Amino acid sequence: MSVFAPTTEAEAADIIRQAQAERTPLALAGSGTKAGIGRPSNAEHCLTSLALSGITLYEPSEMVVSVHAGTRLEDLERHLAAKGQRLTFEPMQPVLLMERDAQQTIGGIVAANWSGPRRIQAGACRDSLLGVRFINGRGEVVKSGGRVMKNVTGLDLVKLLAGSWGTLGFLTEVTFKVSPIPESETTLVLSGLNDRQAIAALCDAMGSPFGVSGAAHLPDGWDANDAAGTAFTLLRLEGSAFSVRYRAEALGGRLAAFGGHALIEGADSHLIWARVRDCAPIAQPVEHAVWRVSTAPTRGPDLVAALRETLDIKHFYDWSGGLVWLSVPAADNAGAIAVRAAVARYGGHATLIRAPIEVRATVPVFQPLAEPFMRLSAGLKQAFDPVGILEPGRMVAGV
Repeated sequence: MSVFAPTTEAEAADIIRQAQAERTPLALAGSGTKAGIGRPSNAEHCLTSLALSGITLYEPSEMVVSVHAGTRLEDLERHLAAKGQRLTFEPMQPVLLMERDAQQTIGGIVAANWSGPRRIQAGACRDSLLGVRFINGRGEVVKSGGRVMKNVTGLDLVKLLAGSWGTLGFLTEVTFKVSPIPESETTLVLSGLNDRQAIAALCDAMGSPFGVSGAAHLPDGWDANDAAGTAFTLLRLEGSAFSVRYRAEALGGRLAAFGGHALIEGADSHLIWARVRDCAPIAQPVEHAVWRVSTAPTRGPDLVAALRETLDIKHFYDWSGGLVWLSVPAADNAGAIAVRAAVARYGGHATLIRAPIEVRATVPVFQPLAEPFMRLSAGLKQAFDPVGILEPGRMVAGV
């Protein structure tokens, strides 16, 4: 597969126009950290944004930043941190889960709508996205949104591009709202709860007025190498030092019925949430497939219990139980029939995040859509990419 690395937006548009004229499929990429997600590519060439990097606008007082799509996450986070700011949605790093050392790019994060534990408080990546510039399948440069959050009439292209996995356009620039880095961070830890008890505690905490910014349950401990296997239920509080101390004490009192608690502060707390964010509890063994299941928080334990009847799984919960990460042996199509059946029974949707290429070629990787939504999706694809050259077949076979 040949790789095109344009240095300007105009050059990228020319490449796409030529590909359209020749009906040549293109895979779109940044640094390739998510190349193993989705159906196997049948593209002949790869168009990468790596040479389109750098911050184009940063106004700390307005808490707005614009960057080229090929900008590395690490570089942007370092630049924001120098002004005491950060991205709101805490994107995961794929190093542990995908075994890729390359630094992911901002365009790839937006294309995947990659969002971490703070989503329960700050929203997803798309909720922080203010504007985009992209090139559609006709080779046309499109600009949508701006530098302020406002009501939108008609089709919101900014939100539409987030999570489209490159099937609608090649991102060249994105604009985010950012937020201040809090003065203090503390994690309240409950130990030894079973899944149902833990989800009850997490939901109770989320219903409190104490501003929880992370809510996870690790049934088997901190990571795949934790021999002790102690269950930990985690609740993160962020803000001013005085506020965090007060809220931690009050939240601990509120959850007294679930047993005693410990407090982990500062850098140690940050490290815990980095491991939750990056899926350390189920990253090993690497030969296992990984599913990401979104469901109602209170249905998560039922869904896991149903899967345990037929599958040998490891799991943990994020987003107060609304996100269930599953590690499943890759044999027998990674348990796809059981996972899809459980989701159909208990509600939600499932995405196959990691699996061997032969599994991804035969199993629907993304949640199958009902017929009306499938028609709508096909219509959008036709409007943005009429010849079908952008990431053909990555999300849906034959599309």
